[in-house]
Amino acid sequence: MRIIIVVGAGLALAGCSSLSMPSFSGFKSEPPQVTVQFESLPVGAEAKTSTGQTCKTPCSMSVPAADGFSVTFSAPKFQPETVPVLVVRQQADASGNPDYAQGQSVGTIVDPNPVYAELKPAGPQHGTKGTPKAAAKPAKPKKPKPSVAPQSDDTSSPFPPPPAR
Repeated sequence: MRIIIVVGAGLALAGCSSLSMPSFSGFKSEPPQVTVQFESLPVGAEAKTSTGQTCKTPCSMSVPAADGFSVTFSAPKFQPETVPVLVVRQQADASGNPDYAQGQSVGTIVDPNPVYAELKPAGPQHGTKGTPKAAAKPAKPKKPKPSVAPQSDDTSSPFPPPPAR
């Protein structure tokens, strides 16, 4: 009689283990991942997420599907730019969609995707090169050289002789 009870209880427990329990799905150790594309101008900029991942553009990374994160694009001789990224998990509707239990996540939207940044050159804009220099000291005025009166018999000068004093 004991054997029948043990076998019956084992079969009952085995049947229960095949049931899905969505209320416990929130206890996963890692959040789901989403793939995000990163692009920049200039190409080859470093894209670093607020979660600590980095890549050189153009690239894509799998990031945790949290509520959102930010990406900082940087390249030598360019100003860094930070772009916020919103991650929205769509929930099943209340219309009784038979494929999903109400409140269960059915999809993820990443906005924007691809994440794009156009980096601006570092330093002054308006076509000047390099960094602005410190203000130069005003130049000292040059002392006038004493003028030498031309000889009256010199006719090789195209200018008329100066008036006599």
